Order: sequence, then structure tokens, then C-alpha cells
Amino acid sequence: MAKELKELTSRSENYSQWYQDLVIKADLAENSAVRGCMVIKPYGYAIWEKMQRVLDDMFKETGHQNAYFPLLIPKSFLSREADHVEGFAKECAVVTHYRLKNDPEGSGVVVDPAAKLEEELVIRPTSETIIWNTYKNWIQSYRDLPILINQWANVMRWEMRTRLFLRTAEFLWQEGHTAHATSQEAEEETRKIHDVYATFAEKYMAMPVIKGVKTASERFAGALDTYTIEAMMQDGKALQAGTSHFLGQNFGKAFDVTFVDKNGNTEYAWATSWGVSTRLIGALIMAHSDDNGLVLPPLLAPTQVVIIPIYRNEEQLAQISEKVEGIMAKLKSMGISVKFDDADNKKPGWKFAEYELKGVPVRLAMGGRDLENGTIEVMRRDTLEKETITSEGIEEYVKTLLDEIQQNIFKKAFDLREARTISVDTYDDFKEKIEAGYFVMAHWDGTAETEEKVKVETKATIRCIPLEGDKTPGNCVVTGNPSAQRVLFARSY
Repeated sequence: MAKELKELTSRSENYSQWYQDLVIKADLAENSAVRGCMVIKPYGYAIWEKMQRVLDDMFKETGHQNAYFPLLIPKSFLSREADHVEGFAKECAVVTHYRLKNDPEGSGVVVDPAAKLEEELVIRPTSETIIWNTYKNWIQSYRDLPILINQWANVMRWEMRTRLFLRTAEFLWQEGHTAHATSQEAEEETRKIHDVYATFAEKYMAMPVIKGVKTASERFAGALDTYTIEAMMQDGKALQAGTSHFLGQNFGKAFDVTFVDKNGNTEYAWATSWGVSTRLIGALIMAHSDDNGLVLPPLLAPTQVVIIPIYRNEEQLAQISEKVEGIMAKLKSMGISVKFDDADNKKPGWKFAEYELKGVPVRLAMGGRDLENGTIEVMRRDTLEKETITSEGIEEYVKTLLDEIQQNIFKKAFDLREARTISVDTYDDFKEKIEAGYFVMAHWDGTAETEEKVKVETKATIRCIPLEGDKTPGNCVVTGNPSAQRVLFARSY
């Protein structure tokens, strides 16, 4: 087995270290010279590109367009919406000067004190403020609405404790920002994108999610409602995989974005915002991968099939290559991404280990005996099962196998979540199950005080108030006070 795999910490030994090892050894990302920031390497970025393509198509199918807004935001903009600035103030990186100069003492360059900005600029932690200041110039009449804009961008949120993909100071994301004539239209938009995210997570990421709304304490800063999708990782912790926010008229009022409605009255525009980020790559890793490396759902794998020749001499390689050329052409015509690895600087065993580590869903191997017998060896990454079958019609077999792998990965994650989700009615049971890494469905009295008490005592938070599930009234697991329905508690990333 390749050296990379020998050095991969097992999940049971140290789940956190397993994750860190896997991100590095699968060549997805690495820490950079800038504290808290990462370098996303080509293989990691290829996964992000696959995610981008799918999501971008889904957004455009629902009427959205892409645009781009400035990275730098005047500090005063963040002061206009009180909850918003309070939510992000501690995470902002601030630009104070616009020029450097040579150090008179010869120690490189220094900030030129004469180049101090009249107003500091904040590197965007999110773009509501700069975008709504822009929308003021775009919106005068109800005929200008709705505005349905998405932006693919980077953002900066200063983090003291970082983990590659899951929490870094700078990360990549998409952020949607829409403006509407009525509250109803804005709320419908919020729920529509919530559904888009859930569909993407389950259909493409093969990751089951629980759809719900955040409590007031957990909402996005400046939102009236935050809709979320929550996923279980293999260690039982939750990961927030996407959020869609109903912002009401808060930003319309903060930036004086008004329009004349059909009746000639002046109204403030209604707003939504929504986003997912490169933390989805972290979710993909933790939801599916194993002690041999990545397990990627075929719909998001940069390479879906790898073909490895096993040969004794150049003549045999040429014969295998000729046979493989036809297989590759057919696979590509089916829309399947395939790679033929005939590099002579690595042995087949090393290649097998490398592609297991990188999570390529299907591996085909062909040797001299296969040429004689008209066979090919097939290995599926999700179960590591191997079989030797006839090479005739292999393309249709692989296509069906990829679909089966996609479904199997989802089922495995779904079954894990079902097995580790439990309803409890006492605080002792609650604490025991949280400590054991369960998703806990429990009654809550609706108060921020109880929510904070649970967080302090168990490190669990209310991940969401589920939109579906047990809505039978009961009594709060902590206080015994009346509760409208069970909510989802878990420890989280």
C-alpha cells in the first residue's frame, strides 16, 4: 500500500486528524503563508468547479443572473443596519491605507502614513451592504422588480481557529441577493433557494439533509428568518450546508431603496440573501470518506473512471492502449469523465492506492491476460469490491455502476443519520445522547435563555426547527414548560 495511505490516521483513532490528513494527502488544499488562509490545489478546485457548474445552472434555471460587486466596502455602509454590523464587527479585516513606501532605514517597505484613507474600507465579510447601496440606483418602480442577482466571489471573515475548507479566514462562495415588491414574493424566493440547496445536497452530494429554520439566536445577522439545511457528518456532528435568508425590508430601509408600487404608493423593497461556500467540500469529505481516502459521489468527482494498464513490455502496452481507446471514446460520448493512466514512473499498485485515496468512483484495470480473454477488472470505490467481467459492453455497465454508486453513497449516509437520530424526553437522556454523538430531537420552550443554558452545559446548539417531522406539542426537556414541537439539537462544525 502506498506511503500516503499508511500515514492516514483512522477515523476511529482521531476523526479530526483523519480529516486534516485526508485533505492534505488527497492533494485538495494546504495552509498558506497567510495565517488562517488556504491554498486550494487543482484537485480540490476541480471539485469546487463541479459544484459551481451544477449550482450555477440551477440558479439560472430559476431566473437568476450573475454579477460582480466590489471586494472593498466603505466602513460606514456596515453601520447602517444595526443587527448586521453587530453580527460581523468582530470578523472584519479593515484597509486603512492605500500606499506603501521604501523604509528610510532600508528595511523593505512600510505603510506610508501620508496615505491614510479618509474612510476605512472593509474587506467584504458578505455583500448585503454594498449591493443594496447599488440597488438604490437600479430600482425606482415596481416594474424594476424583482432583481435576481448571484455573485461568485471570495469573502474574508477573521478566524482565530481554522480548519481547511470548514473554517478559514478567506473562502470562496456564491451569494445571492434579490429585491422584491412584496413580502410574499421575497419569502417565496427564500424558500425556493432553500429547496435548491436541499436538492443539490441530496441529488449531487449524496448527502441527506434536514430542512428547517434557525432560531432567533442562530439567524443570519439582519435577517427576519433564516432557512437552513443541516447534514450529519460521520462523527455525529452537524454541519450547516446552506442557508437562505428572508431579510424583510431591513436593508431596503437602511439604504433607502424605495419604489413606486402599482397604486402609486412609495414602498421599501423586500430582500433575500443566500449562500453556500467551499465548506461543502469539507462536508463531502466528512459525510462519505473512509480510512482509505476520499469517497466521492460520481456526479461531483472530477474523474469518474480511471483505467490502469498492467503490462510487461511496450508491445503489450500498445495493445492495451488500442483496446482502451475505444472504451474511453464511448465513455466520453456518454458524458463520463475518464482518465487513462499509462505513466511509466509509477507501478500499478501505487496507482491503485493513489486513486483510492483520491476517491475516483470506478477503477478499470486491464492486463495481458485480460486482452487474451476479452475481460477487464472493475473496482468500485464506495465498497472496494472488485470483479472481472467481459470488456464487451463495459461502457453501459460502468454507466449503470456509477448511478448505483451515487445511490449507495446516499443510502449509507442516510442510514447512518437515521441510526443516530433519537427523540428524548428528559435532560439526562439528552445530555447522554449528545455526548454520544447523536442528532437529538427534543422539546424546547422557545426561550433564548434555555437555548444558551443547553449550549453552555452540553456544547450542543439548536441546529434548526424542522419543517417536517414530529410537531406534536409537549414539554421542554430542560424547563418542563410548554413546547410547540421538537427541534433538532446537535454539536456542530
